Amino acid sequence: MVRFDDTGTNMGLVHVQRVVRPESEWRELLNPQQYAVTRQRQTDPPFSGTLYRVHEPGLFRCICCGEALFNSDAKYDSGTGWPSFSTPIATENLRTRKELFATLAIGIEVICARCRAHLGHVFNDGPAPTHLRYCINESSLRFVAHPQAS
Repeated sequence: MVRFDDTGTNMGLVHVQRVVRPESEWRELLNPQQYAVTRQRQTDPPFSGTLYRVHEPGLFRCICCGEALFNSDAKYDSGTGWPSFSTPIATENLRTRKELFATLAIGIEVICARCRAHLGHVFNDGPAPTHLRYCINESSLRFVAHPQAS
């Protein structure tokens, strides 16, 4: 994992243990929607949250383990109703895996590298230069605004 402080400063690559908890503990730590999304791979309804409208400087951290996933610099308005990012804060902090849906469509699931929380999906219809759209469920994120300079 690559660690970041709340200002977005890269603290370097670190080896950390995977976060593993019993399902009963995840249920206690998360609200029902967060649990459904992160542990049961469900999806928030579009436009149901507020983070897709957040444009202030900050970090988006995993709701389950607190690892930094996305920087607000990579966030953009995709018009989909979900927070969307062109790139992760560090590729080491995410994992992707192909999914086979009931309709036989293939999707690329995005998960947290540390706790294996389901975050959302990545698509190839994003802005240049990456052309990627990390479409992330709000229930899987915690926004931390950059501290104000004093």
